Amino acid sequence: MSDKQFEINVNPDWIKKYLFKIVLVVAAVIVLFSAVKTVGPEEEGVVIQLGEYNRTVNPGLNFIIPFAETMYKIPVQRQLKQEFGFRTSSAGTQSEYVKSGFGDESMMLTGDLNLTDVEWVVQYRIVNSYNYLFKVRNADKTLNDMSEAAMRKIVGDRTVNEVLTVGRQEIATSVEILLQELCDEYENGIRIDQVVLQDVNPPEPVKPSFNAVNEAQQERETLINEAEADYNRVIPRARGIADETIQLAEAYALNRINGARGEAERFNSVYAAYIKAPEVTRQRLYLETLEKVLPKIGNTIITDETGSNVLPLLNLNKAIQNPTP
Repeated sequence: MSDKQFEINVNPDWIKKYLFKIVLVVAAVIVLFSAVKTVGPEEEGVVIQLGEYNRTVNPGLNFIIPFAETMYKIPVQRQLKQEFGFRTSSAGTQSEYVKSGFGDESMMLTGDLNLTDVEWVVQYRIVNSYNYLFKVRNADKTLNDMSEAAMRKIVGDRTVNEVLTVGRQEIATSVEILLQELCDEYENGIRIDQVVLQDVNPPEPVKPSFNAVNEAQQERETLINEAEADYNRVIPRARGIADETIQLAEAYALNRINGARGEAERFNSVYAAYIKAPEVTRQRLYLETLEKVLPKIGNTIITDETGSNVLPLLNLNKAIQNPTP
């Protein structure tokens, strides 16, 4: 190949011409990729034009002006969380947590001047992208500080026993309400979904003493429950027996009273008849008495002084057994 042919192949004008086209294509690709933004289904895009809010775009394919506009993608449909006193190192079927280095967040002073270690989780959603970005500087860090302040305030109003035992749910609910009030006041565009107390323990040096106190309280509750069970089993039975005895006594008294009244009325009627006909009434009473007494006598034998003559008085038993038709 001659020197002349080589000079034609490496002509500078040819290189400049194609190099310019390549630069234009690369620039067009960069501009195109800068202008096209994809917003996920759980997000919405906030477009900033020359440092000022311009618009909010919905999920899907969207376009912005390159180098003049910037888009921030905000996960408005996703539940977010902040952890205090621990961090999740790996999430899954058996999640793993790291607690070392986060004791300053969880160590708190209760209302009765005792220390307790409170670990909790704040679950929240972003409901207003504009407020989230522009009303508060670094809304996530602000929410973190507000959550810690709210928890310390609520825990500081309660005793250590309430924090460790019966007051846990009440504390979580109170922190959730207070934290939402702070978010509304700050207008940070955040809605609190739930506050969950992950774990509440006394400090390690005094944990054995607290555990002994809890065991004693549980034993006391067990004894109280057993005593109440015995009370509920014995007292109603005793009350039932007492009511039954009272009812039997009242029935016996009523029966005796009615019987006495009946006898009195009968006596009065007999006496009235006696006044009218004394002999007849006396005879009738005598016969009625014999009618009641004689069947109970049995066989009666009458003899004279020497016992030679035997006279049967009556054969009442046979007469009763074989009545005359």
